[in-house]
Amino acid sequence: MASAALRDTRRRIRSVEATKKITRAMELIAASRIPRATARVSASKPYTAKLVEVIQNVGAAGSEAGHSLLERREVSTVGVLVVTSDRGMAGAYASNVIRLAEHRIAELESQGQDVLIYAVGKKAQSYFRYRGFQVEQAYLGVTDTPGYGNARAIANTVMEAYATRRIDALEAFYTRFLSAMTQSPVGLELLPITPPERSDAEGPSASYEYEPSPGEILDRLLPRYVEAVIFNMLLEASASEHSARRRAMKAATDNAEELIRNLTVRANRARQAEITTAITEIVGGAEALVERK
Repeated sequence: MASAALRDTRRRIRSVEATKKITRAMELIAASRIPRATARVSASKPYTAKLVEVIQNVGAAGSEAGHSLLERREVSTVGVLVVTSDRGMAGAYASNVIRLAEHRIAELESQGQDVLIYAVGKKAQSYFRYRGFQVEQAYLGVTDTPGYGNARAIANTVMEAYATRRIDALEAFYTRFLSAMTQSPVGLELLPITPPERSDAEGPSASYEYEPSPGEILDRLLPRYVEAVIFNMLLEASASEHSARRRAMKAATDNAEELIRNLTVRANRARQAEITTAITEIVGGAEALVERK
């Protein structure tokens, strides 16, 4: 009969094997989503680039045109948009961008400015609410497969807050997707919009006539630009999340395999010790019978 230690070791092996199946499945699911996520990131960039180009041309033609999203004013309240994930099991993915945003929030508060947080993902919502920050709006169920409608909803909320002077500036923090192995948390100033300037290195620019006026065109383009930037942020964050989760689950699977090997060795040694003890007892009993005869 197996000893208590051997039974406990075998029980641990079965438990680790069950955990390994889960982490392996999560690794495969994340790996299957990475190609589509990265393809969406690549597909979104030409649209944003073309918007920037058009804004450059329109801005150059109508430099006197003003827009509320371009207005710079004295900053008393800053909105902070933090894009994380709804689920865990992705290593330090969420904590890295939260740490970056929290460091910036501390800087803003030290300058006497109020902060309103717009949280994308349950991780950011839970973290900041638990620590007593004011979460103005939270968006859940977005990060796994973000759509343009999600970006438009977020953009409309922050643009309305800016237009009504609820906030005087908006800074965004998300994870930039560089490659399947490299993702970097970054921050950027989203509002007010800094008009992109055309450099001389880009070559000569064409002359355009605008109908309607450049100001009216900007009225339509600038909100679309904010939507496109936020959409690109969501896509990059989603691709980064899947990549981080794949790496984390692969590491967990590898650790489980190593632990199973170690536990198997321990179980084999315990079993060998039991067999040796049993043989020794049998031999000792046989010798005792011989001596009695």
